Amino acid sequence: MVSIKNYLGFTLPLLLLLTAATAQDSYVIHMLETPPIKSIRGMSAVNDSVLWVSGTEGKVGFTTNRGKQWNWMSVPGYDTCDWRTIIAFSSQRALLLNAGEPARIVLTTNGGKTWNQVYYNDTKGIFFDGMTFRNEQEGMAIGDPLNGRFTIIYTHDGGLSWQPAATEIQPVAKDGEAIFAASNSSITKLSDGNACFVSGGTVSRFFSGWHHWKAVNWPMIQGRSGTGAFSVAFYNRQNGIAIGGDYMNDTIKRNNCLITDDAGLHWKSPLLPPGGYRSCVKYVSAKILIATGTSGTDLSKDGGLHWYKLSDTGFHAIAVSPGGKSVWLAGKERIAELVGNP
Repeated sequence: MVSIKNYLGFTLPLLLLLTAATAQDSYVIHMLETPPIKSIRGMSAVNDSVLWVSGTEGKVGFTTNRGKQWNWMSVPGYDTCDWRTIIAFSSQRALLLNAGEPARIVLTTNGGKTWNQVYYNDTKGIFFDGMTFRNEQEGMAIGDPLNGRFTIIYTHDGGLSWQPAATEIQPVAKDGEAIFAASNSSITKLSDGNACFVSGGTVSRFFSGWHHWKAVNWPMIQGRSGTGAFSVAFYNRQNGIAIGGDYMNDTIKRNNCLITDDAGLHWKSPLLPPGGYRSCVKYVSAKILIATGTSGTDLSKDGGLHWYKLSDTGFHAIAVSPGGKSVWLAGKERIAELVGNP
């Protein structure tokens, strides 16, 4: 279902003054770089200063000083790869996963000076959508259904090797159900050591587990190939949010956001939803959340109950450093930092 993975990009002014719910809530999106990457979807924040990004044409970059200087590179031999997923452990160690066929995972342990391929799969129809780690050794990557089941692979050695999940472990997908690779946030780890992912297309659901999965039906928009949940985030085991919409009709607000306070067993709509389709949502703190998509960027100050438009300009992905001190956004040929009083 590659057709539901791609959607139009956008351009961004150099500097935007953004006003949130009240006059005192002023935010500025400050441009950090015009990178040599046409489209960035992979972002991974190691700490307040170290950020890795990845995207089209096999390209990747990182900063160790909060965006003042950048190191840019193309992974040799992979210039056709769209690196939509990056997981960084430090300024030296990072994993890249591409979206599309064949599937590849590459690893660097020396800040991108060299890369080693640690996974390859040329099965017809293979399409990975995201990756998460529950600790530095144990991780998983998940992809669209093959033979009616979502594709899952595991690592137990920090990404040095990967093994496919047994068939009976792979969750069964419904007809027309898939996962979106918009921002590597359709899957995330949970504080209890498990993970969760969200689906979209003709069917949208919430899944949680690691080796055994539970699916929850919910009122997220669904029914067409471009609809569903695109991103999920949890602040703790109980409180989480999922966001999405219809990327082909990106100003539709109906059923584009859901929140939970019981670990995903039940979901409800916010009182005031985000302003349209959103491809990524992140917690900055327990109450502050940031969401972005092609039709704009939004802020919530009450745990996702009410959303306020920050800007009509949108991005593909968001990265928040541990502790929430640094908030970065990236999209088409742009990387920015949110500064102000979130």
